[in-house]
Amino acid sequence: MPISPTAEGFRAAFRRPLLTLAEIMWRWIVGATAATLVVFGFFEYLDTLPVTNGELLFLRTRHPYLVGEAIAHILRGSLNRVAMGGLVAVLMLTVLWIITASVGRVATVRGLLDYFRRDVVGKQPAGGISDDGERELASDVSTKEAFPALLRLSFLRAAVALAAIFGLLGAVIVAGFASPDANPEPGLAFSLFLPLAGVICYLWWALNWLLSLAGMFAVRDDADTVSAIACAVALCRERTAAVFAVSTWTGLAHLVALVGAFTLASMPLGFAGVVPWRWVVAGILLVTLAYFAFADWLYMARLAGYVCIAETPQALLAPLPPAPALRPGPPIQTRIQTSIDRDERILSDVPNLAVEM
Repeated sequence: MPISPTAEGFRAAFRRPLLTLAEIMWRWIVGATAATLVVFGFFEYLDTLPVTNGELLFLRTRHPYLVGEAIAHILRGSLNRVAMGGLVAVLMLTVLWIITASVGRVATVRGLLDYFRRDVVGKQPAGGISDDGERELASDVSTKEAFPALLRLSFLRAAVALAAIFGLLGAVIVAGFASPDANPEPGLAFSLFLPLAGVICYLWWALNWLLSLAGMFAVRDDADTVSAIACAVALCRERTAAVFAVSTWTGLAHLVALVGAFTLASMPLGFAGVVPWRWVVAGILLVTLAYFAFADWLYMARLAGYVCIAETPQALLAPLPPAPALRPGPPIQTRIQTSIDRDERILSDVPNLAVEM
């Protein structure tokens, strides 16, 4: 029977919950670190702002213009330090993400390879047979060169994200040329910015997805960075239908989860005037964490589907051949006529013909 990578990916995510837990742990470590830095940095920044008696006087007037001028004057002297601190924090978080993502990818891919080689592909009739030069599925997974290659791939993903940010800033500048101050055209500027931003976001998504897929081959084949990217491109070219099916079904499930999360998050907001605001914030935070956990589970299911495609021989991924068409036989009357001897006298319509003979 052929193997469905999409079904096997979801089945692997159900049967191996520890892999999803490992994925959640390294992702949430980076997210919790970033959130902690933002919160503590914000309050520390507020504590360092000098407020003079004149600025307090402007704030107590509650006049919008005076309050705005006071806030602008308070923030003006510390923006350089905030910018430098933010750059350092982003750099350190990027380094943390590169290291944790590489370690987490080694653990999850090795677990998925062991699962598919032993429990899925290994139980098929051709599970241990090399197909068209493919290596043996039961071979050991070596990670001697996997971690350095994953570090480089993660660095490339971060560089692509940074390039996308600069690309969006460039799109804003280019769109601004279409709406000068002397003759403002906001509609034309927006119409020019929207397609540029769409192209930039699509290129970022495609390159980030390809580099993420290449990480699987860095662990599976112990390949370097360039070889892993080449293997990812070859997989997409040779097994396009299977890769597209896994990506489509997991993407649709992610979209449904996103819509459901927005719907559930809007429910606590409806009770904002009835219950304390702390309960509203707690409800929204709970829904957000549940969505992030489910999104990580879907990512693990998609990664398991890709591993299934890479580990399964092409013959087991091919659909079943169509059943041979049955040739129509002769009509019933023809079959009856050919099975009855018309010259048999005992079957004649003439009475007593058999006795007379």
